[in-house]
Amino acid sequence: MRYPVSITVNGVRRRGDVEARLLLVHYIRESLGLTGTNVGCDTSQCGACTVLMNEKAVKSCTVLTVQADGAKVTTIEGLATNGKLHPLQEAFREKHGLQCGFCTPGMVLTAANLIEQNPKPSESDIRHGIEGNLCRCTGYQNIVAAVREGAAKVARG
Repeated sequence: MRYPVSITVNGVRRRGDVEARLLLVHYIRESLGLTGTNVGCDTSQCGACTVLMNEKAVKSCTVLTVQADGAKVTTIEGLATNGKLHPLQEAFREKHGLQCGFCTPGMVLTAANLIEQNPKPSESDIRHGIEGNLCRCTGYQNIVAAVREGAAKVARG
């Protein structure tokens, strides 16, 4: 059985018919071709699939596409504006907050949600805020530094 959905992804309204069991992460990757959202564990443990849905960080491997009907979804591809990286993306690059890059999209979107809720997060706030996202490469120190720098850049406008 297929169901009609209308989801605004990165500012573009997308309409289609999907199977009831199709996960949002698969819709984003396979139907829309936006491969920055990664499939890591399929159990919501790693955070590689994190997107912003209605401006809140969600693990898209736990959301059915039909549940996102009418929602506004932002993926890592939609965070930049007019070809200019988001301040968090710049900070991750400048502070070496990534190595292999697999977790980075989810980490950046989680951090964007954190900064939206808490524009001046402490190190403890950042560590708590990203605890649902796993990184096997960096050891988190550079990620925390990148989030702090990104928050400062966002605050400066």
